[in-house]
Amino acid sequence: MKFTEEHLWMRVEDDMVIVGITEFAAAELGEIAFVELPEEGDAVARDDDCAVIESDKASSDILAPIAGEIADLNTALTKNPGLLVDDPVGDGWLFAIMPEDMDELEEFMSEGEYKKFAG
Repeated sequence: MKFTEEHLWMRVEDDMVIVGITEFAAAELGEIAFVELPEEGDAVARDDDCAVIESDKASSDILAPIAGEIADLNTALTKNPGLLVDDPVGDGWLFAIMPEDMDELEEFMSEGEYKKFAG
């Protein structure tokens, strides 16, 4: 897995990159009220706004960590947004991107580096 400074994780499955929020981010957000996901098939550039998470503490824009096409969505979040907090690295994933360049992942932190970053 790779991690961003914006507290997202990325995991490669087949040819796609699955994206979600980290346990640290989930704890900071608190109770999740609403999740707005991108549209499947949308083309995204790195750092494009592509999702929104609304919690009892804040509204957070989720930026695309890499460029590509939105290939899959975790539609279970629309009915049960609490999955983001209950299982952020498992069933609480947000979306999958078919990346333009898989090598972009090399620019991100490893799990150990992220743990030091998040403190």
